Formats: sequence, structure tokens, C-alpha cells
Amino acid sequence: MHINLLHLGRIPYHEALGIQQQVIAARKQNLIADTLLLLEHPPVLTLGRNAHRSNILASDDQLAQRGVELHEVNRGGDVTYHGPGQLVGYPIVDLRGDLPGKKGPHLGPVDYVRLLEEALIRTCGDFGVMTQRICKLTGVWTMAGGTIREKKIAAIGVHVSQGITSHGFALNVTTDLRDFEWIIPCGINDRQVTSLELEADSDRQPTMESALNATARNFGRIFERQMLWCDSLDQLLAPHG
Repeated sequence: MHINLLHLGRIPYHEALGIQQQVIAARKQNLIADTLLLLEHPPVLTLGRNAHRSNILASDDQLAQRGVELHEVNRGGDVTYHGPGQLVGYPIVDLRGDLPGKKGPHLGPVDYVRLLEEALIRTCGDFGVMTQRICKLTGVWTMAGGTIREKKIAAIGVHVSQGITSHGFALNVTTDLRDFEWIIPCGINDRQVTSLELEADSDRQPTMESALNATARNFGRIFERQMLWCDSLDQLLAPHG
């Protein structure tokens, strides 16, 4: 049992959405195994199913001047920012498969999100950054200390159709956090965002490559599968046998 791993580099959101749809269609037909797409986006804001336009603080004109795209998508959650220096992961996984913690015919979406959170918590730990879950707040958060409140380091928003997952997570690696000033991230206005770069020790500073490798490694561990690198989308979707 394995999970395909495809690194797409930095690509526009609409392109990634198209690729995601191709991979989802192939997975639904059982033509390919579960797959993890890892990539970066140019600056873009996405509005989930529960999003409120009021959580976007910048005007349409301000966003247009900065070249920031706006997309409404079918994932859960509110408004999210994606941009350079942020590692985005789109796992296309069949929840009816052999997955850790599955008790019935399929793994529940909440249990699936907990697996994603655990993979990201371990990834942050690889850089000496201790993180946690917070009850009723999806994502991964730094530890609180003294007067310092928890800060969000990774966002998660997923969609499930016919048992197949899409969308996924965004881990701030070397992200310019000033870009989050355009929005109220995920509709949560009483906590700040942060990045691996800001939180990591000076001798364990992340690069996008090291964060990508750590995320892939921990994803495989948590989902108890071997990660199989693919060189291209064509290779991933090529008929086998």
C-alpha cells in the first residue's frame, strides 16, 4: 500500500484546482492510489462554504492592485490566504480504504482531519516547534505561554465527495505574514498567525524543500503508507498494467 506524492511547485490556484479535479476523477474510478499533491500558490484568497465576505478586510480594488485572486470553493471553513512560502497539501484519499483508526466502512471526516493535524504537528516538531490542537478550532497551533496566546501555523479545510477527499492543508513555512492582514483568517479574530521560520530555533530554520520532505515523511508515517514520488502529472495518471 502506498500514497502517490506529486510536487507541483508554485502554480496558480485555478491550475491546481484543475489538476486536483483530474486526480479526484482518477481516484474515484480506482485508476490510481491515494495521492498527495504538494505545492505553493501565488497570493490568493479562498472562501470556503462557511465563509463570510466581511472577513476579507481588503477591498476588491486593493486586492486587484496587488494581483491577489479570489476564489469561492467547496471546502469547509471560512476565508484562507495562500501565498509564496506556504506549503499547501491536497490529499486525495479514499476514506473507505485501509486507514488508521477506521472503525466502520469508512473513516469519518473529523478523524481524517485529526490525522492531517497529527502529520503537521510532527512536521513542526522536526523543526523544534511544539504545536497542538485546540478544541473546536481546526488546524495546528503553537503552545501558549504566559501572556502569549496560541498562534495558528497551519490551516485545514477539506471536502469529501463519494468517499474521496479533496482540498487539505496549508502550512506557513517562510510566508510573509503581513499578507494575512488582508483577512480575518478562518474568521478567528482573537489569535494571530505565525510561521515555521518565526518559531523555529536558529539552528533549525526551515526551507520550503526541507518542510516539504518532512511533511511527506510524516504524512506517510501517520497514514501508515509508503510515499511514492511521481515525476509528473502524466506519470501519475498514466494507465498501469
